[in-house]
This record gives sequence, C-alpha cells and structure tokens, in this order.
Amino acid sequence: MIRLLSTYLRPYRRALAVVMVLVVVQALANLYLPNLNADIINNGVVKGDTGYIVRTGGLMLLVTFLVGVCAIVAVYFGSRTAMAFGRDVRSAIFRRVMSFSQKETNVFGTPSLITRNTNDVQQVQMVLIMIFNVMLMAPIMLVGGVIMAVREDVPLSGLLIVIVPLVAIVMGVIATRAMPLFQSMQKRTDRIQQVIRAFVRTDHDEARYDVANRDLTDTSLRVNRLFATMIPFLFGIMNLSTVAIVWFGGLRIDSGGMPIGNLSAFLQYVMQVLMAVMMAALMFVMVPRAAVAAGRIQEVLDSKAEIFDPAVPAELPDPHGLVEFDNVEFGYPGAERPVLSRISFSARPGQTTAIIGSTGSGKTTLVNLIPRFYDVTSGSVCIDGVDVRQMRQEALWGLIGMVPQKAFLFSGTVASNLRYGDAKASDDEIWQALEIAQARDFVSEMTGGLEAEIDQGGTNVSGGQRQRLAIARAVVRKPKIFIFDDSFSALDVRTDQQLRAALRHEIQGATVIIVAQRVGTILHADQIVVLDGGNVVGLGTHAELIEKCETYQEIVYSQLTREEVA
Repeated sequence: MIRLLSTYLRPYRRALAVVMVLVVVQALANLYLPNLNADIINNGVVKGDTGYIVRTGGLMLLVTFLVGVCAIVAVYFGSRTAMAFGRDVRSAIFRRVMSFSQKETNVFGTPSLITRNTNDVQQVQMVLIMIFNVMLMAPIMLVGGVIMAVREDVPLSGLLIVIVPLVAIVMGVIATRAMPLFQSMQKRTDRIQQVIRAFVRTDHDEARYDVANRDLTDTSLRVNRLFATMIPFLFGIMNLSTVAIVWFGGLRIDSGGMPIGNLSAFLQYVMQVLMAVMMAALMFVMVPRAAVAAGRIQEVLDSKAEIFDPAVPAELPDPHGLVEFDNVEFGYPGAERPVLSRISFSARPGQTTAIIGSTGSGKTTLVNLIPRFYDVTSGSVCIDGVDVRQMRQEALWGLIGMVPQKAFLFSGTVASNLRYGDAKASDDEIWQALEIAQARDFVSEMTGGLEAEIDQGGTNVSGGQRQRLAIARAVVRKPKIFIFDDSFSALDVRTDQQLRAALRHEIQGATVIIVAQRVGTILHADQIVVLDGGNVVGLGTHAELIEKCETYQEIVYSQLTREEVA
C-alpha cells in the first residue's frame, strides 16, 4: 500500500503539504482551546471578572473560526487529491490491462480485473480521504493532548498510563483478526462478478450465485460483528475514564491541589486523547481492507505482459499481406502437450485460404497467432517475411481485419460501429462495405439508416445481421489480411454464397483466411488447410483433398452427399 501511495501521490506533493500545514494548525488550535477555557473559569468566573470573560471568549471564537476555515480547506484539498489519485490509478490499471495478452487476462480473470479497477481503488480512495482528514490529526492530538494533560495536573495524568494502552490493546487484537477476513472479502467480491452464457441453466446459475453471495455476506457479517464488538469497548473505556477523572479530580480540587478550571481543561484534553485513539480505531477498520485492495492493485500494475513490442521494431514500408507459418508449435501455459505442432503453410495475397477441421483441432488457436493474441512456442509466423514478434503490435493490427465467430457491436449507431474499422470512412465507403457484407438492404430499412441505433452488444439486431455488420466493419478497414473465424456460421447458405462472391470481387488484392465448419463455405477456396489434433493432415484445393485426404473426406461426406460433392 505504501508503494502504491508513494508512486501515485508524488505529483500532488504541494497539495499534500497544504493539507498537512492546515491539519497541524487545526490540531494546535484545538489543543489551545481547553487552555483558554481553563483561564476563563480560573481568572474570569471564579474572580467575577466579566471583561476577562468577554476578551477570552472572543479569542476562543476567533480560534474556533480559524479551526473551521482550516478544516474546510483541508477537506477540499484532501478530497481533490484522493479523487485525482483514484483517477490516476484507474488509468494506470486500464493501460496495464490493455497491454495484457490473453494469458495475463486469463490469470487474473475478467471479473477480478473489473473489481480491482473499481471496488479496490475505491477502498484505497476512502482510506486516503480518512488519512487527510483524520489520521494526520490523530497523532498530533494524541501526543499534544497527553502533554497538555500532564501540564494541567501530573498526578491525575497517571490515569492515561492505564487508559491509552488498554485502548491500543483492544484495537490491535481486532485489527489482527480483521486482516485475513478482509482478504477473504475481496476474493469473494471477485466471485460475485459472474458472466453467464447458458441456456436452461437458470436454477444452477442462481444456486451458484447464491453460494458466492452468501459467502460474501457471511464474511461481511463476521467483520461487522468484530468491529461492533470494538465500539462498545472503546466507549465503555471512555465513559469509565470520564468518571475516574471527575472522581479523582474532585478529590484534588477538594485538597486544594488543583484549580477547578484545570480539571475542566484536563477532562477536555483526555477526551481529545481518547478521540484521537477513536480516530485511529476508525482507521484500523478501513486500513486492513485498503491494504489488501492496494496489494491486489499492485499485482496488476507489477504484472509484465509476455507479449510486447520489440526495442527496435521491424517496419513494412510496402506491406502485401503474405502470411507464412514456418514449423509452428504452440501450447497453452500449463497444458500437457501442444495444441499445434509442425504447422507450415503460406496464405498469399489475392487468394483465399480456408482452415477446416473437427472441433478442438486448433483452428481458432492457429489464426489467433497471426495478430499475436498468443506467441508461438517455437517456429515463426511471418508477414511479408517479417516475424510478427519483430513488429509493433499497433502496426501489425493495422494490417489485419479480424471477424470472430461471436461478433460484438458497441452502443451507438450503425455508422459509429463501422467507423471503428476506419474513423475517417465516408458514408459512401460505409455503404459500399455494407453492400459487400450483404447488409445494405436491412440497414436501409432500419429507422435512420446509417444513424440507426445499435444497443450494447448488438442485442437489437439478429445474429446474422450482427455478423454481417461485423464483416462490414472489417471491410471498411481495408486491411491487407482478412481473418474470418467461422464468421459465416450465422448466415444462411444463399447469403453466405453472395457474401463470399462479393468478397472475391471487391478485395482481390488482400489475403483472406477463413476458418469454417461448413464445407460449402470453403469449396472454392484457393487453398484448404485441414487440421486434425493440432497437425496439418491435408493441404490443397478441394479437388485435390477429396482425392487423397481421408480426414477431409470424412468432414465433407458428413455434410454433403457424393452427388453434391461431384
């Protein structure tokens, strides 16, 4: 937590200095007020000096006004600094997560990353506000209160030897027990962030969420019970201390060893000491959880992405889009064996390369190596002869238009979604892309046309329409390499044929890579790569593979009759 605060509070040193000065002034003024109160009683009330009462009372009002002004300004600067800290940390987490490869994202998990950038940052922010407004003042009030109490009466100050350690012991025991509970709470907060994609699994998912929610509730109740136990102890100690001070102070006054005004001031100083301890106790409630949250944030910030730009990136001044897999092997972290082995083939500009295979054969993993969602374990993936690991990621992604199997649209309009592909695309270019993607007709019928509203995730359009808009977005980009990862599965056969014909006609110079489950989609591809168990078992045209590749024959004849194949 200290490292996180020192790093992200460094730009706000001046504001922190102002807050500290104001807090010190405020604390010293509060310590001065009981002394003025004692003077009014001893030199004004007891002696009947009204003028002295008025003058000293006026000074007390002035000091009180100063305390109020300092408190307002300190809270203002402290709150601004805490909010700026939260903004900077959230921004740093976001930038770090954006640099993550799929591996780092999977290590933390999407729900945990969301919690760390929201709930965890908020926990640290709240503690910062408490530090600026409470914690800075507490030690000054504690030490200053003890010194001033001793000045008022040394024998009576002996009560502090019992009171302060007793309170400290109570807080220490509770804080020690609270830390593991707070760690558990943050983990359980992660678990209630659940993404559900299931059908007819409502009861199961409700039960799973109920378990996670109940665990979090039970842990929260244990923490609250712990601190609910602390509060009566502290107030009990405070009340008993007041009784003891009044009792023994009365005896001191009766014996003539202490003026009555000093007893009033002594009582106020002890209350200030106890309030300082109470403020520290309040911090003990919040600091353990914030420390856990800060540690979780630091874990994200300290994570090093395994996929990063090279120190001296290679440039492609005139890219063509030639994709080459050279003896590629890839295995997921922790897997017993590689998903892909000895993969070698080339996808050339102006040609369509199709990748087909049974479920789990590694088709999607294969195309994910091109944009470096993962890096190969051995071998290389090259574009125009340059290893993708030697290129800047932004430059690499600029060459690729990728349409995943599950298309995702953003809230906005049809035009704003397509301009994610090219922010400068004109309306004519967008309509042309929609024409190629076989989406022009249904977009024209939508209210507003290009300005028709699209809900988050594209939930207000059908699956096929969503897929065609995603394809149009890739076409607008005008990349050198198109990757369609089973992107035609949501389309009917007629639309599929029309779309592929339009793609062949309109993007003749680009490299097109199609991952497909449906044989009809790839029959006319220039090259078909057949995968089985992560290995290339066939490479050629449909006519060549249907003659000599047994795996390809099984796939084809499971979907088409021999007459249709012929």
